[in-house]
Amino acid sequence: MIRAYRCDGTVDVILPSDAPTRLADDILWVDLLNPDKTEERLAETLLAMPLPTRDDLKDIEPSSRLYTDDHGVYMTASLICKAESNVPELADVAFILGGNRIVTVRYAEPKSFGLFAAALARNQVNCSKGSVLLMRLLETVVDRTAEVLEIAGARLDALSSDVFIERKLHKSRPPHFLEDKLVDIASYHRLVSKTRDSLVSLSRLVSFLASADPVKASEDAKELCMVVAHDVHSLSEHAGFISSNISFMLDASLGLINVEQNAIIKIFSIASVVFLPPTLVASIYGMNFHVMPELNWHFGYPVALFFMVVSAVVPFLFFRWKGWL
Repeated sequence: MIRAYRCDGTVDVILPSDAPTRLADDILWVDLLNPDKTEERLAETLLAMPLPTRDDLKDIEPSSRLYTDDHGVYMTASLICKAESNVPELADVAFILGGNRIVTVRYAEPKSFGLFAAALARNQVNCSKGSVLLMRLLETVVDRTAEVLEIAGARLDALSSDVFIERKLHKSRPPHFLEDKLVDIASYHRLVSKTRDSLVSLSRLVSFLASADPVKASEDAKELCMVVAHDVHSLSEHAGFISSNISFMLDASLGLINVEQNAIIKIFSIASVVFLPPTLVASIYGMNFHVMPELNWHFGYPVALFFMVVSAVVPFLFFRWKGWL
């Protein structure tokens, strides 16, 4: 699908069957979403420039992701998408700044693009230059990345409450409670890790874009580029902080699992020690030797039971006194 956004926020959907011969001058943004071969050729004809293919977007070499030629400035960034799902992903998106127009090629739908398109439709983005529009779009991408980090931080705080605060309120937990929390920690780690990768990609893109001629020629674009670069740097530090918290939660959960397992082993160990003396008494009087004076005692049976009870109670009280129970 090819969408063409104008200065006033209106959008035209360009179809191969009813395509114009040229683009209007007031079109600042051409967005290609999941284009097929026909739409790619049509866009290249209308824009008079080559466009990166899907395979080109997957290239990780800096020379293939950030470069300038006669047609414009070509940049590829990895953006976070599906952040609310259990399997967040990185989507490679191409940004092309040519003349007074920007072109984006993408095969995913990051939420930031929908937010920016909605802002354009409400005339909340007032600009007449492609470089400024590109910086506004990147600003929206960074804002969405910040929102993803806030979501991760909120989920981590809720997890911390479940693991630590709920432990004080409830002495017993459901079976495999902490094991299930390890799965949640792994999903949060994946989200933050993908977000950090996206921020690294955005940092490289913004640094490259700051030296591009279209940005240096516009004071507004240059100022916005500095703001976006600062925001990306701040978010990278915040992502590192959240990542360290996730590592702490992982270590703490594993430690609590070990503590609970050790508590179970301790119970069995104490039980075996408590029942060992009564077993010894019962074993002695269970022997069938012919000469055993106690066998002729009238009160031998209750005395043996008394010794077994006392020999079990004394170790139990000793363990309670030591604080081992």
